[in-house]
Order: sequence, then C-alpha cells, then structure tokens
Amino acid sequence: MQTNTFKLFVFFTILLTFAGINQANAQSKDDKFIVVLDAGHGGHDPGKHAKSGLKEKDIALKVVLGIGAILDKQPDIKVVYTRKTDVFVNLYKRGKIANDNNADLFVSVHCNAHNTQAYGSETYVLGLHRNNTNFEVAKAENEVIFLEENYEENYAGFDPKSPESFIGLSFMQEEYLDQSIKLATNIQDNFTNKLKRKNRGVKQAGFIVLHQTVMPSVLIETGFVTNTEEGKYLNSKKGQNELSTSIANAILDYKKEVDRNVGNHLEIPIETKVITQKNTITNVVFKVQLAASSKSLEPKSYNFKGLNDISREKVGNLYKYYYGYTSDYNEAQQLQIQAVNKGYKTAFITAFKEGKQIKLSDALKSKSN
Repeated sequence: MQTNTFKLFVFFTILLTFAGINQANAQSKDDKFIVVLDAGHGGHDPGKHAKSGLKEKDIALKVVLGIGAILDKQPDIKVVYTRKTDVFVNLYKRGKIANDNNADLFVSVHCNAHNTQAYGSETYVLGLHRNNTNFEVAKAENEVIFLEENYEENYAGFDPKSPESFIGLSFMQEEYLDQSIKLATNIQDNFTNKLKRKNRGVKQAGFIVLHQTVMPSVLIETGFVTNTEEGKYLNSKKGQNELSTSIANAILDYKKEVDRNVGNHLEIPIETKVITQKNTITNVVFKVQLAASSKSLEPKSYNFKGLNDISREKVGNLYKYYYGYTSDYNEAQQLQIQAVNKGYKTAFITAFKEGKQIKLSDALKSKSN
C-alpha cells in the first residue's frame, strides 16, 4: 500500500511540474529578468516563533519587501511576490505563481529555530538531505501543508514525516541545480563576508516549495529566532535592512553572470569586408563564441538577436553559445563581423579539432589551401 501511495505521489508531482512548464512556456515572456520573492508562512501559520514573541512570518515578510524595494529600482528586473501582506498561501500555489510568471529565479525567505542557542544563516537548494539535520529543517517547513485545505489531494500522499517521500522531489529540479547553487553561494558569501554572519553553508534538502518551481530556486534560513542575540537582530530594522540588501545584491550579482554577453547589447556596426577567397583548414571547425552564461537558453534565433545556426555546449557550470560552423577561417571572420554588428561586441572565433577546443593559433598553423 505504501509503495502504491509513493508511486502515486511521484506521478502526481511529475505531472504537476510538467503542467507548470507547459503553461509557463505558453506565455509570452517580456524582456525583463523576473524574480519571484516568497515570504515564508503567513496568516494563521506563524512559522517558527520564540518565547519573546518573534514570529518567522513577520520577519520573512519584512525582509522580502526590502529585497523587492531594491530590485524594483532596476529597470530590467520585474519583481513578483507570493504575498505582500500577512496572509496564508498554500505551498503549491507559491510555486505556481513563479511558473505562471515564467520566472528566472524563485527566492523563498525563512527563519530557523532550535531548542539550543544555535545561530547563523544557511541557504538550501532542492535535493536529498545528506543528514538528519537537513531532513528536520525540511520536515518542519513542509509540515505547513497540514494547515492547507485538501492537502491530501494537492500533494497526493506526500508525508513530510517520511524520508522516503522525498526521493522523487529532486527529479525535476536537477537541470537547475548548478544555477541554484550559484545563487545560494552568492547569498551565503554576502552574509559571511559583508555582514559577518555565521555561515552554516549551502545545503540540499527536500523542500516542497522548491520542488513546485521550474527555475533556479533557493530557500534562505536567515537566522534563528530562538537565539537571544540573533533573534533581536532579525527583528530589528537594521538587521532586516542588511539582510534585504545582502540578498538583493546576491541576486544582482547572479543576474550579471547570467547576462554576461547574453541579452540586450548596444549595436556597434563595424565595416563588413566581403571576402570571397576560401581559407579552408582540414579537420578543423571554427565557431564564433557569443556568450558564456550560467543560464541555459534554447539555441534558437529568437534568443540570439535573430542569428541562426546557434549551438550550445555545457562546460563546467557554464553554458557556452556558438554561432556558425565552418572549416573556412575567412568565413568564420565574416560570421564574427555579423555577430558584432548584432550587438555581441565581445564575440570571438574558437577552433575545434576532433570535437575538442584547441588554440586558434594552433589551428591556423595547420592550415592547408
């Protein structure tokens, strides 16, 4: 019976996620970078709380509104909130908001709690818990589903108290894992280096709210409301402003990397010199590199200013995007000129031999007419 229930849950989650993908893809996405900000808990769900009266839902909302206020000043960023007031929003609806808006990032803000004076911040990406501590954190956040109406129907047999229920959660987020880790690392680095907060690390765990999204997603535990000093910091205007600024800057740094050579560019026309003579080099292929980005884009002309013959290759944590494919070096130079005139002012020629990139100088040394 448990096996059948688990299979039903996995089937349901995959079906729900693909439905979100299809709906998101069906919508027309504007040119702005869309960030969905999610303040954890809300309404009749206070989240973590301390004897002093601190409530996670209140701190998370103030921090999220602060992040949004900073990002809203950027003309190329659109901010969407899962909640802007003290209301309860179902976990599956939070992910749906992100999917429906075809978001580029989903950032969920929370606070932690413990029966000791534990302190520090940690940022999670979706995955299987590597230890019992991560499981307990995810379990506590996921138990919010018990406050939702029809949770058995909406989550198809998922049990936050059962480790086995988490096995299927990381399946659909795998393609965004590297990007999620990059953002999470930016956030933790800012907390540690700029705010001098204790770094509890970037971690993986099975958070339902992250599973529902189809884009890079992170869940931030900003600190412990149960720690006497940290609780005061989290509840202070100074602390909330610092956290909001730190997280917003991490998002902006992430976007800069994503946008490196991808997106809007100034048109810089250069003189096009038509070359009719061939300069073919045997067993070598030339491509023009347009971009290197942590963002995975479809190699289609609409993503690259109308340029056709785009290819994509993943190298480490980055995706490299190339224009053209030719053994004629003179033709490659013409392709480079076309790319520059389209706005890719840093485009350059790369050479490959037997599928492996080689130095351009080495390729030209071996030329044969």
